[in-house]
This record gives sequence, structure tokens and C-alpha cells, in this order.
Amino acid sequence: MGWVRKRGASWQAGYTAADGSQHTATFSKKGDAQRWVNDLESRKARGEWTNPALGRQRFGDIARLWRETAVFRETTGDRVDSVLRNHILPHFGTVPIGTIRPSQVQAWVKDRSQSLAPATVEVAYRYLGAIFRMAVKDGMIHRSPCVDIKLPEVVKPRVKPPTTEQVLAIHGAMPARLKASILIGAGTGLRQGEVFGLTVPHLRMLNRILVVEQQLVIRPGVPPSLGPPKTEASRREIPMPDVVLEAVARHLEEFPPTLELVGHVSGQPEPLLFGNGKGGPLRRGRFNEVLQAACQRVGVIGLTFHDFRHYYASLLIRQGESVKVVQSRLGHASAQETLDTYSHLWPDSEDLTRRAVDHVLGSALSEGRPGQTPDEARDEARDEPR
Repeated sequence: MGWVRKRGASWQAGYTAADGSQHTATFSKKGDAQRWVNDLESRKARGEWTNPALGRQRFGDIARLWRETAVFRETTGDRVDSVLRNHILPHFGTVPIGTIRPSQVQAWVKDRSQSLAPATVEVAYRYLGAIFRMAVKDGMIHRSPCVDIKLPEVVKPRVKPPTTEQVLAIHGAMPARLKASILIGAGTGLRQGEVFGLTVPHLRMLNRILVVEQQLVIRPGVPPSLGPPKTEASRREIPMPDVVLEAVARHLEEFPPTLELVGHVSGQPEPLLFGNGKGGPLRRGRFNEVLQAACQRVGVIGLTFHDFRHYYASLLIRQGESVKVVQSRLGHASAQETLDTYSHLWPDSEDLTRRAVDHVLGSALSEGRPGQTPDEARDEARDEPR
């Protein structure tokens, strides 16, 4: 409850919060003091009152509390730490969290947009918003300042898969130890980390199935390990076509696995299909250098390993596979994700309409109007000019 009492020549208004903390203000007039109490109690009844002392806490302290309590995968946690350290805390770290306004958040977004890609700004803003949401739930602030913030538009370039000729040329230009990785990428659509994390037990050669349930995880200062795939939907079984099966068999014969890592699911040592030839696993940076060198030798510019995944998707689409099948093979979380990425590769509705009409009506015309009854045929013949 609030109270008002005389204090010398002034009037003191006060309120005792549920946690026992006292909040006071001094006024020259009793009416002003009473209005302060009434306003405070009204805001409390509407659920809009927060303890001012909590709002005076530094944003950086709240951000660190959020980081300590939020649940992330280890690799995601590394990215969160980087975004906090480089893009959020330098701007808001020492500012009282209760004083941050939407205009300040908008100014931060504009500042970051000068040096970061729109997608990176979007990720940083998502983490910032999560911190403020926790502060709201804990009663530190009444509402988040992350409201009606305009973010830079994220324009995804239209996927343009490499051609079969380019895939084969790059495959031919790669070192022998890595040739199979190109055919696995183009022939199964695996992500780079999934290829690097392939172990012998996940190659079911007799059943011609490749099982994806882990990926290679390399983090600074931590030994390489096998961790969960990107998402739960990424766990999948992929049919191994003959071209991939033969490439894997040839690779196993020429480069028998010698490096073992503990399987993410099995908990047992599993031989890695690919190594760097020096007793260690493949590392993304070094592999990409080799891949770019091979691309330059065959005149292909700007291609990454992920483009082989696009090639696989485009191949399935050209062969008439449905959205759901492509989604399943790629391990997308939803069909919408698949359509957002590859919808332009499916025949559009105009093409399908033309094909449908030509198939039925066009075929009927070219084959003498099948389905015509004898009476219809006689009437048509009678009406023809002689």
C-alpha cells in the first residue's frame, strides 16, 4: 500500500513493494504526493509497475545472466558469445536496462547495418530482444524496447546450382583423398559438417543407405568431436545411388580410415571416413582452400561446398520429386524452407497448365478425337461442307 505523510515543510509519498523494498518521493504539495501514490497503485493494479531499483541494473549484467541461463548448442553458444562481445555489449553494456528506449535500439540497428550483412544484424537483434524479454519476465522492466524496430531487408540471392559438367570437373581437379567428398555432396545433399562427420558405421553399404545423425564439431580451444546435426529434422536416411556407393567403396580401399572419434549417438569410437592425411579430421578452412584451388583450375568462380547440396536438390526436382521428398532428403525443418530456397526450380504453374491442356486436348486432336460417340461423329460428318 502507498502512503502520504508530512515531512517538515514538504510531503513525502511512499510505497512498500511486495519484496519489502521502500520507494519514496518528496513533494511540496500534499495533492501532488497523493497523485503520485494513486498513479503508482493504478500502474501496479494494471501490472505495469516495476521496481525502479531493478531497472537501474546495467544491461551488461542482465545480458550475462541471460547467457548463463539460456540453453544453446555448444556451437550456437560460441556464436552468441561473439555477437554479445562484438556487437551488443559495446553499445549497451554499461547502460541501465530500464533507460533503454526503442529509439536507441533503432539507432543501434542502423549503426550495425553500416558494417554487417542484413542477416547478421537480424541474428544480433534476435539475441538483444531475448535479453529484454527475460528482463520483462523478471519484472526488471515493464516492456521491451524492441518494438516496431525496422531491420535491414534480408535479400536471399536466387540459388543457381552448378551444372553436372562443373561438378565433374571439380571432382576431377580435387586431390585423390578428397574426391569422394564431392560426389557425396552432389549425390546425397549432405552439409559440409555432415560429410566431415561421416563414420564407417553410418555407411550401410549393403542396404545402400547413408545415415545422418551427427556432424563434425570443431570449436576454438576444444578437441574435435562428433555432435548432433544442425536440427532434429537433419537426422535422416538417404538412399545412396551407385555413383556415391562406388566412390565410397573406392575411397575406403585407397584410404582406409585411421582416425576415430566417439560417436554422438553410439558413444563408441567410430572411424571417420575422411581425414586430413596427417592424423586429424578435415577442417573447414583448409578444405575450402583446396576446393577453391580446384575450382580455379577448372574455371569455376565463387562456388562453395554448399553449392553441391543445391545441385542435389535441383537434380531431384528435375527428376520430378515432390517438395516433401526434397525436404526429407535435405533434412529441412519444413516444406516451406524447401520452397523458399528452391521454388524457382520447380516448373511454374504456367508450364504445368500448358502441359496439362496439351496432354489431354492436344492428344485428342492429333489422334482423331478419341472418346467421341458414333452419333457425334455422324453429326460432325453430316455438317461438314461437301
